[in-house]
Amino acid sequence: MFRCSASCCEDSQASMQQVHQCIERCHVPLAQAQALVTNELEKFQDRLARCTMHCNDKAKDSIDAGSKELQVKRQLDSCVTKCVDDHMHLIPTMTKKMKESLISIGK
Repeated sequence: MFRCSASCCEDSQASMQQVHQCIERCHVPLAQAQALVTNELEKFQDRLARCTMHCNDKAKDSIDAGSKELQVKRQLDSCVTKCVDDHMHLIPTMTKKMKESLISIGK
């Protein structure tokens, strides 16, 4: 992006507007890459949040059903730990997908 932008400035025949438009074109792939990574991370975070919300709902239901607080706390801890473990296993696939998408943007 920086090399591209610098080459835009080297054209002594270009108007300020043409140079500006050239630089904006240079920034497009970076903006696409940032949006892609942000989107993937947001989806991952949302999935993890939904999982932990499910754990909280189960814990609340257990308390409402009369379960003891310590037992509910252990169940909640176990459930949240499972959420994290399950989502940790998704990271390599998510990373591979992002790399492939980033490579296609760079072409």
